[in-house]
Amino acid sequence: MGQNSSKPPPSSTQHVFTSESPVNFSPDLINALQASPETDSTRSKDLELHIQQRVHSELARLDAEHSKRLSELQEQISASPDSTTDSIHPDARTPDQSTSSGGVDRKAAAEGDKLRDLSRQSVQKEIDMLKEKLKRRKMKEEVVKDKAIEKAKGEIVKCLRLNDRRPLDCWREVEAFKEEVGRLEKNFLGKVMD
Repeated sequence: MGQNSSKPPPSSTQHVFTSESPVNFSPDLINALQASPETDSTRSKDLELHIQQRVHSELARLDAEHSKRLSELQEQISASPDSTTDSIHPDARTPDQSTSSGGVDRKAAAEGDKLRDLSRQSVQKEIDMLKEKLKRRKMKEEVVKDKAIEKAKGEIVKCLRLNDRRPLDCWREVEAFKEEVGRLEKNFLGKVMD
């Protein structure tokens, strides 16, 4: 209705308090406050820095505790007996555990013996051999040159050169490039998954 609102603007941060008795500060206090290099922003930055240091030290402490617990668990696992193969492969039975009425199937007994013979060391040796094979294998794949992607890339570069002051005007070209990359990714994943 009126042009002036009845509430003060929310950005007003100055508060004025009136008292019945006069308040006097000593000139030393006023000089000390004016000469202090600290401002509200420096105090808040110092507080923020202090909080960050505390958080960093707590994270470091938690990380040390977790790594210590992990190493303890790894030592417990490595020190445990190798009788875990029986619990991992419950169908690997010895001949006296067999319940077949017609005798023991020799092939099943041989498989059970083979599984029991796999100890932690032999499994670790096999893992190490597989790691070595993977290291020797060429991991680089040649980058597939796709004409549609090259064209979309060229369109982006052309648009960015034309609109060097307004790069956001090239959003259509960027979307076309994203679509082409998505198509290429789908084709690659289709080849890998099949």
